[in-house]
Amino acid sequence: MDQLIPAAQVASESGRFASGQLRKLDIRLPAENGQADYTLRAGEQRMGLNAWLGQRVRLHHTGEIHCVECGRSTRKSFGQGHCYPCFSSLAHCDLCMMRPETCHYFQGTCRDPAWGERHCFRPHTVYLANASGLKVGITRGTNTPTRWLDQGAIQALPILDVDTRQQSGLVETLFKSHVSDRTNWRAMLKGEVEPLDLIAERDRLLARLEPGLAALRQRVGEDAIRTVDDALPLAIDYPVLEWPRKIVSFNLDKSPTVEGTLMGLKGQYMILDTGVINLRKFAGYQVSVAAEAA
Repeated sequence: MDQLIPAAQVASESGRFASGQLRKLDIRLPAENGQADYTLRAGEQRMGLNAWLGQRVRLHHTGEIHCVECGRSTRKSFGQGHCYPCFSSLAHCDLCMMRPETCHYFQGTCRDPAWGERHCFRPHTVYLANASGLKVGITRGTNTPTRWLDQGAIQALPILDVDTRQQSGLVETLFKSHVSDRTNWRAMLKGEVEPLDLIAERDRLLARLEPGLAALRQRVGEDAIRTVDDALPLAIDYPVLEWPRKIVSFNLDKSPTVEGTLMGLKGQYMILDTGVINLRKFAGYQVSVAAEAA
C-alpha cells in the first residue's frame, strides 16, 4: 500500500501535505454555474482538494489551538477559532453580527465603533438560497458567492439590496416569519436537495411581505431598501463522488486523527467514506494534513 506523504517530503511532493494553523476552506467558482474549487489552508501552506477526490487523506490535530486573531495559545476555541478574550471583546464576535437587527451602535455600546463604521455601514444583500431547502440570508454585497458556497447552497438569488447591516437584519426578520434562515447541514450533505424556482419564490415572498417592507422603508428611508430586479439564480455544483448514506460527524477534540477516502466537498465540509468534518469549526487548530500518493 502506498504511504502518506511525510512532512520531510513537502518540497518534492508539493500539494500532498500541509501543516499549520487550520483556517476555513477557501472555495471559489472558476466560472458562473461552474463547479466549486476547494483549497485547504494550514498555516502558510495550501492544498488543492479537488484533485484528491477518491484518494485517502489523513488530518491530524496536534493538540494545540491558537487564536486566529491574536495568536495566543488557548485550551478551547470560541466563535470559530478565537480565544476567550478576543471572543468577548472583538466587534466581529459580538452577538449583533449573528443578529444584525440588534445592532447597538447608536446606543454608544459598540465594541469598536470605527470597525462598525467600516464593516456594518456598507451595502448588504438579502438573498434566497437552496442548501437544504428554501432559506433567507444576508451578506455584504461584496461577499457573494462566497457566502453561498460556505453554506453548501446549490442555488442562490439576490433579492434586495440595503444600505446597512442592521437594515439587512430587519428585512431578514420579516422574511423569517415565512421562510427559514437556517441550513439543515445533515440534509445538505446527503445530496437529496431538489432544485427550486427561486424567481417564483422571490415574487411570492415579496408580494406577501410588501406591507412590512413598506413600513420598514418609511422607517429607514424609501431608497434604503431596493429590489434586485435583474438578478438571475446562480446554480452551484460541488465536487462529490458519492453522497454519504449516514452522516457521522468527526470532532477533533474527541478524535484528533481523521482518516478516510475523500468522497466529496460541500460547504465547509470534507466528506470522507468514514464520516464528515466541518473544517471551519476547527479554525485555529494546529494540524497536519496528508494525501496518499497515487
